[in-house]
Amino acid sequence: MTDLARRRSAEVATGSWLFVPLGSTEQHGPHLPLATDTLIATALASAMAERVIETGAPATVAPPLPYGAAGEHQSFPGTLSIGHDALQTVLVELARSARHHHDAVVFVNGHGGNHPTVVEVADQLTAEGHRVAMAGPSDPAGDAHAGLTETSLMLHLHPDLVDMQRAEPGNREPLSAILPAMRDGGIEVVSPNGVLGDPVGATAEHGARLFREMIERAASSIAEQLAR
Repeated sequence: MTDLARRRSAEVATGSWLFVPLGSTEQHGPHLPLATDTLIATALASAMAERVIETGAPATVAPPLPYGAAGEHQSFPGTLSIGHDALQTVLVELARSARHHHDAVVFVNGHGGNHPTVVEVADQLTAEGHRVAMAGPSDPAGDAHAGLTETSLMLHLHPDLVDMQRAEPGNREPLSAILPAMRDGGIEVVSPNGVLGDPVGATAEHGARLFREMIERAASSIAEQLAR
């Protein structure tokens, strides 16, 4: 069992790795749940912890942080955002606390809007002498939000939460082309249904393959960061 919250204090191995899933509560189109980013990050964190345990080292997964910097989705009902400043404070203090008992802290970030803050936090904590790394469910060839990538992952991880009958394409332009407008007016100005990409062809099989690839990329990235 890697779930820290279900363990008793005496069962937590001092010196273990702590994986902290970072998500968001935000719209994911008409077909995916608000917790999509949190669920994917938690699944990846659990897979990474199991991988560490297989090497003989102890590892645990912290309860996920389900709120992040998601202001770009604020016009959609259900979105809850705490902004970058609050997120940074929470992550810095959380890691400082965790390092009293854990050898390394790995932030597993499932929401792109959190990324700039997580980078700043990792740099700050590393400068303070903490062993900190960051990873996420990256897909270099994937779409940006609630499209083929995230929908396939959710069909693999949580098919009961996906309503493919409501899946529909959104804005399929490259993220770089629409990012300035999205920063000024939120995602709604570039995609009224909140989707960036096309989820219609998503499958659980594609999601399983993506998830395996994400585990490999995350493991390689974490090892490189901690080696530095």
